[in-house]
Amino acid sequence: MTLLADSATPSDATTAGAGTPAAAPDPAVAEAVLATCRAAKEASRALRLASRADKDAALLAVAAAIEAATERVVAANAEDLARGEAEGTSASLLDRLRLDAPRVAALAAAVRDVVALPDPVGEVVRGSTLPNGLRLRQVRVPMGVLGVVYEARPNVTVDVAVLALKSGNAVVLRGGSAARSSNAVLVEVIRDALAASGLPADAVTTIDEHGRDGVGVLLTARGLVDLLVPRGGADLIQRVVREATVPVIETGVGNCHVYVDASADLEQAVEIVLNAKVSRPSVCNAAETVLVHSALATDFLPTLLGALDAAGVTLHADATAARAAESVGLAVQPVTDADWAAEYHGLEIAVGVVDSVEEAVAHIARWSSAHTEAVLATDVRVTDYFTAAVDSAVVAVNASTRFTDGGEFGLGAEVGISTQKLHARGPMGLGELTTTTWHVLGAGHVRV
Repeated sequence: MTLLADSATPSDATTAGAGTPAAAPDPAVAEAVLATCRAAKEASRALRLASRADKDAALLAVAAAIEAATERVVAANAEDLARGEAEGTSASLLDRLRLDAPRVAALAAAVRDVVALPDPVGEVVRGSTLPNGLRLRQVRVPMGVLGVVYEARPNVTVDVAVLALKSGNAVVLRGGSAARSSNAVLVEVIRDALAASGLPADAVTTIDEHGRDGVGVLLTARGLVDLLVPRGGADLIQRVVREATVPVIETGVGNCHVYVDASADLEQAVEIVLNAKVSRPSVCNAAETVLVHSALATDFLPTLLGALDAAGVTLHADATAARAAESVGLAVQPVTDADWAAEYHGLEIAVGVVDSVEEAVAHIARWSSAHTEAVLATDVRVTDYFTAAVDSAVVAVNASTRFTDGGEFGLGAEVGISTQKLHARGPMGLGELTTTTWHVLGAGHVRV
């Protein structure tokens, strides 16, 4: 299953089309990228042996170095923003790209948050003693080398690097051209801090300079790269899924839903829907569709639509919701299948009226990207049915979809929001960047 990710803008990592075969990369590019991957593999072996104290000390040095480099980072980011504005980049994507002094300070604070988290490496997942006396332990160990391909999000450079380091992994980054100046400075700052702390600088590397050809080599660096995580637009995700020989975890588009049941606390519901849509509409955990029970269509729905309209939200409404809007003089656009499927990345929302929680769940099953869905209800039978029936990475009860976030979940940060079901689902934090090894502890045991 191929899902979209957190940007709908075609990436410079994409090919001409979903069916276009990948061209052979320039031999010099191929060798350069493979050399970077080999260096990362060597660094990952050293990281496997690093203690928590070693890793945490290096991460604290990274946080301090980011703060010290604030002016450099902001100046580099200004270059990216100016280039983006000249190229007609949308306001929502420019917001994702922007790094000012407070946001740089937040990056450093996020690094320190990761330092405070438990180290997953060495955790015993389960264990037992067999009747013959053999002792078994399943233990968390690092993945090895992560490859992360992403777009227009310089904060991801820091988030991914520190999560990889804390979990004992090296990482090869491809951040895309939109943030190339910002990413270059951030990677340089992180590598210098690692080297000064005694950890290998090649634990964090970038292939940005090698462009599309470099991505193609990374996707097929099986044996050197252990896991790929793409974060970006539909074309980027499709290319990675189509071409990669390295295992991939897909991070999906946020076509998130809020269902307002007849039993909902209506004052609370307005606040939650507004937060889910308006607080930061460009991100993947923003609500894109609100479904309202038909019992609320006459009295409550006009109030909700009025609140959304007052917040500047464009309304794409079905026939019943349109009548509710017209009753209070609001203009709406007729909803289409494209609207039900859309991740708007802005102040737009699709609105529908349903007759039951079952109908809401059926709508979500058809249109959802399996990211985050919320139910607003006080009837326990409704919330129990919704949480059991909805098959998404995160299901919220009487809470905003905006809580689907590694930081909000106490994970410190995230590599992405996984919408697939293998190995990791939902926000990918430290634990999701590990695999396991079985330790078999004997005392001269032989199998009979």
